Amino acid sequence: MRRLKEEFPTSERRVCELMEIPRMSYRYQSRRDDSALRERLVALAREKPRYGYRRLHVLLKRHEPHEHVNHKRVWRVYRDLGLSVRRTRRKRLERVLRPRPILTAPNQEWAIDFASDVAAGGHRLRIFSVVDCYTRECLTLEVDTSLPSRRVTRALAGIIETRGAPGAIRSDNGPEMSSRHYLAWCIEKRIDAVHIQPGKPTQNAHVESFHGRLRDECLNVSWFWNLFDARRKIGAWRVEYNCERPHSAFGYLTPEEFAGRATSPSGVSNITRPVLPQGFPDGSAVALAPAPALTQIRPREEGLI
Repeated sequence: MRRLKEEFPTSERRVCELMEIPRMSYRYQSRRDDSALRERLVALAREKPRYGYRRLHVLLKRHEPHEHVNHKRVWRVYRDLGLSVRRTRRKRLERVLRPRPILTAPNQEWAIDFASDVAAGGHRLRIFSVVDCYTRECLTLEVDTSLPSRRVTRALAGIIETRGAPGAIRSDNGPEMSSRHYLAWCIEKRIDAVHIQPGKPTQNAHVESFHGRLRDECLNVSWFWNLFDARRKIGAWRVEYNCERPHSAFGYLTPEEFAGRATSPSGVSNITRPVLPQGFPDGSAVALAPAPALTQIRPREEGLI
C-alpha cells in the first residue's frame, strides 16, 4: 500500500471501497503454519504421483485420523506446491465434411464397419461388414477374434475379384481404416477412401442401419458356442438378408432382387467399375452413368433398412 501511495495519490480506504474489499480482510495475515501439511503432501505425492488432491486428502485422513484436515485447506496447499496432475490433452482428429454423392448404380460406394459380440466361452468376436450403398447388399461378413487392417484389405480384395472395385469406400476413423497399410492399399487399387467426421456415425448411415438389423435379428437371438458356430450362423443370416428379407427402401424387394433390376437388357450385369472420383493422382473426375430401368423404384438417399 505504501508503494501504491507513492505511485498514485489514493488512500487505502478508497481502494478497498472501489474493489469492495473490507480493510480487515485486506490487512489479515494468516498465523496458520502449513509446513507440516506441506511435508506430508509432498511425501504422499511422491508415492502417488497420479493422485489428485481429493485422493491425497483421503490418504491423509487414513494415516492421521486424529487430526482433522479440511479438504479446502488441502487444495490450497496442494495448489501452492504445484502438485496438480498434468493431463495430456488428446489430439482431436479433424475431417472435412464431404458431400454425399447421388448414387445411380452398384459399386459406386461401399460402406464398411465393425460389430462385436461374445461367444459362449467368453471369447470376443469381431464382425467386419461390407455393404453396397446403392443395392444395400451385404457383400461380406467376416467373423474372427481379431481383424487387423491386413485382414480387412484381404476381405475387400476377395470381393473385388468377383464383383469389381468400387469407386469409394466409406468408413469411420478406426485404427484399421486409418492405418498406413489400408490407405496405401486404397491408393494402389485407385479407390477413394472416404472417412466420416469423428462422432458423426450418421454420415455412414447405411452400414450403421445394417448393423442394427444384424444385431436385432441375428446377434441378439443367436447363441454362439464358438467361433466356427458364429461364422456358420452369421453367414446363413447374410444369405437370408440378401435373398429373402424384404427391404423397405426398395418397395419390399430383397437386395438381390433390386440388384437384378440394375442389369442391362442384354443380360450383362451393370456392376462395373465406375470412373474414379476427382482427387486421385491420375486427376480423373466423376462421370457415373445412370442405371437403366430404375425409374419406378429408387432407394431413399438416407433410407433406413
